[in-house]
Amino acid sequence: MTCPVCGGKATGKVGIDQYYCWDCCVEYRMNKEGVDVFEVAEDGSLVSFDPHNNQLY
Repeated sequence: MTCPVCGGKATGKVGIDQYYCWDCCVEYRMNKEGVDVFEVAEDGSLVSFDPHNNQLY
């Protein structure tokens, strides 16, 4: 599986239909409507990914 944000292949499954990308450090979830992408906060919580405020690159 490739990451929907960076296209990297360093992804791993962390839950049911939930994956983590080691290249850009985002977590994403597959669902019927598409893909939900989250950034992992310092405290480990998930925050909705905002591509307009992308500080990963």
